[in-house]
Amino acid sequence: MYIATLLTNPEQPHLTEATVAAQRDAWQGGDIVWLAPGEAAEFTLPEVPDDRWPAWEAWQRKGVDLVIQPAQGRRKTMLLADMDSTMIGQECIDELADEAGVGPHVAGITARAMNGELDFEEALEARVSLLRGLDESVIARVLETRITLAPGGPELVATMRAMGGYAVLVSGGFTAFTHHVGRLLGFDETHANVLLIEDGRLTGEVAHPILGRAAKINALERVTKHLDIPEADVIAVGDGANDLGMLERAGTGVALHAKPTVAAQCDVRINHGDLTALLFLQGYGRDEFART
Repeated sequence: MYIATLLTNPEQPHLTEATVAAQRDAWQGGDIVWLAPGEAAEFTLPEVPDDRWPAWEAWQRKGVDLVIQPAQGRRKTMLLADMDSTMIGQECIDELADEAGVGPHVAGITARAMNGELDFEEALEARVSLLRGLDESVIARVLETRITLAPGGPELVATMRAMGGYAVLVSGGFTAFTHHVGRLLGFDETHANVLLIEDGRLTGEVAHPILGRAAKINALERVTKHLDIPEADVIAVGDGANDLGMLERAGTGVALHAKPTVAAQCDVRINHGDLTALLFLQGYGRDEFART
């Protein structure tokens, strides 16, 4: 048995009974369950339809995400999340670079690295080198004035933890940011790279080993072993090429507003919804979300 979930941007909910019923009827699905009026609905399917991706493309044009997944085991125990452009709305290194006066150049490198066009470690070292000499006080200023939590993040982490889940934030970014974001959102663990600082200024280097794609897979392996749960019991979310390893290994890997080459390699793609989509995909109704 499978579950088809349709969901929209919570700020612009526009699903209707008629349009959802038309898709359900075309696929001979089960009863429609509304997880949030106008925002998210689901129904069962006996098998994955042959026209799954043409239907997905048609719904995308209407501003709706369509996900089909096995019904069994879709509610997860562990959340494994990327930070930059996933749990927050920015790329931290781009914001630091903007303060250093090299924003556009670094942002270009970031975009190419996240799209898988550049080696992640080499691209990170190249970008960090451009921050050499930046006063460390800039980190606090960027955190205060530039960094915003992504919509739905507080509800996602709070609800999964309220239901007994475990939340891990693992980033190719920097500990100065993950510690802050992790505390705000209530993550159980945070992991990231360390920016090296001497005499109050960034040295332009990052501590080794650099946390990239492999580190995210290692976190998945280590924490599931510690919790004594299967990897199938993990829902992972990210947007960049260095997230693909964990997205492929997790029971449910969600490409959230992902780079095109990343989304193309994932079956679960959220382009219109926010982070609460990860709760809808697990069958939570909005009335079950934990208060934040």
